[in-house]
Amino acid sequence: MRILLVEDDPVLADGVCAGLALAGLTVDAVTTCADAMAALGACRFDAVVLDLMLPDGSGLDLLAALRARQDATPILLLTALDETPDRVRGLDGGADDYLGKPFDLDELAARLRALVRRGGGRASPRLRHGAIELDPATLSVTLDGAVVAVSRREFAVLAMLMERPGVIRSKGELEDRLYGWQEEIDSNTVEVYVHNLRSKLGRDVIETVRGLGYRMRVPS
Repeated sequence: MRILLVEDDPVLADGVCAGLALAGLTVDAVTTCADAMAALGACRFDAVVLDLMLPDGSGLDLLAALRARQDATPILLLTALDETPDRVRGLDGGADDYLGKPFDLDELAARLRALVRRGGGRASPRLRHGAIELDPATLSVTLDGAVVAVSRREFAVLAMLMERPGVIRSKGELEDRLYGWQEEIDSNTVEVYVHNLRSKLGRDVIETVRGLGYRMRVPS
């Protein structure tokens, strides 16, 4: 999952970015409403973690602006304003979830996984495709019940393909899921991760659609 964090406290932002990265999420951070609007206009994010008190305005105003332009990206408000009226105002204003500060990073990661799962119309927290099962909470993959060791980015590629089996994912889409703005992308990294997954899960599990991208092979 790729997450946009809108938070002006640099220490907190660094901590959230590091903690969510350990949970297998790719996080980009901005500090203002203006930068958040620009980021959401330029990139696709699976979810947004939004503070309410920002240097150039209220997170609630940003939330309202996003919903007014029909941006349905799941948004979790993360704020010190945690009284019941604050939560009601945020949720009624279009937020999908609300978490008060201080908070637990594991809970934040779990809430984000739940938001994205519901947004994708999935009931089960785990992904299954044939004999392969993937658990986003533990970053684990099994094949016929046996654990398969995968790297964090191999996991991210597999998760994106398994979310919509049979749907072609382009190399650019996969790179957007894998890398934040500050990370350098090697030209063949996606190919390497796909090759590694095939060697671990079976050469026919992931299909290359020439000129378009990759998809999980669906039995005809």
